Order: sequence, then structure tokens, then C-alpha cells
Amino acid sequence: MPQDDNQRAEAATSAARPADDRSGRLLQSVVDVARAIFGAAASSIFLLDEASGELVFEAVSGEGEEFLVGTRFPADRGIAGWVVTSGEAVVADDLAGSRTFARDLAESTRYVPDSLMAAPLVEDGAVLGVLEVLDPSPRVRSSLSELDLLSLFAGQAATALGVVRDRRREAAPREEPGPLDAQGAEIGVQLVEAFKEFLRERTNTLN
Repeated sequence: MPQDDNQRAEAATSAARPADDRSGRLLQSVVDVARAIFGAAASSIFLLDEASGELVFEAVSGEGEEFLVGTRFPADRGIAGWVVTSGEAVVADDLAGSRTFARDLAESTRYVPDSLMAAPLVEDGAVLGVLEVLDPSPRVRSSLSELDLLSLFAGQAATALGVVRDRRREAAPREEPGPLDAQGAEIGVQLVEAFKEFLRERTNTLN
């Protein structure tokens, strides 16, 4: 595998490692804000585990938040799998008629949406995972450029995750999380908080 591919695989695999408390806060903040901004039934972040070829629920807000974190499914299935493979965002308004939608996977989460939006988390050319929003509110979607907004938010989340990952690498020789881990995760949280303010201002302006 070429060096660039190795680096991308390493980035995606390291992103899918279990999160510490601070990076967990970061991911939860992302899905909480995405769900609120889009008035959705649920929002989730899947991180790609290159080693196993799976997508892993790392943060969930709304439907399934009590039990889905840590659940895995094949990275080559469903709309989330398509987004990981293509690196493109998508809006699916009629999942009942979608050939890509994996209904059996949705049923296993105990919530089957009618529509969804999904965007890749891309950092340094590597797809780290997917940000997904289930059943977004039609009112919100009619007033915002929803796909552009979701993609922008996903890009911000990926940047923050990259900061966490890089700080974790610098602290790798330590067995316990060190100050660099904490600092990197805190920077990520600050990025998301700043973006939350931007989204609120934009929503207020458009409403």
C-alpha cells in the first residue's frame, strides 16, 4: 500500500479507537447540536474502523442514545456506507424507495427513519466517519441550505477530531492520557462551541 494510503488508513483507524472522556464530550456535542439545528429525531456519528471494515456508533443524540454507542455494522452497507465510500454528502427524502438504504440495519437500531441526511467527516483527505441526521424537520430544511450546512458542520467536526487524534499521537508513549490529550480534546470542544454560535446566528438571521 502506498505511503499516502497507509497514512489515510492509520488516520481512520486511530479515529475509531475508543474515545476518552473529553473526546467523547466533543462527539456528543456535535450530535446534540446537529439534532437541534435540524429539528431531527436523532443524530449520530459513526467512525470508520479500517482494520475491521466497520462503522462504529461513537455518539448518538435522540432515538437510540441509551444503547447504540459501540454498535458496529459493515462499512460497505447502507447510506452511511455509501457516504464513506464515495466521500460525498447525501439527502435521502424517501427511504422507502431507496435501494441503498439498509432497512435491516435500521431495524436493528429500533428506529426506522423516513428520511435522512449524511455527510462524511473528512480530514487531510481521509474519511474518518459519517455524521448522520434522521428525519430532519421540514420547517428547518425549507429555510436552510441543509446539505451545505450539514457538510460544513461535518467538516468542522472532522477538524476537531483531527486535533484530538494528533494530540493523542504526541502523547502515545504515555500509558495514561497526558496533558496533550486533554489540550487537544479541549481545543476540539472549543471549535465545536464556536461553530454552535455561528449556526445559532445564521439560523436567527434566516428565520
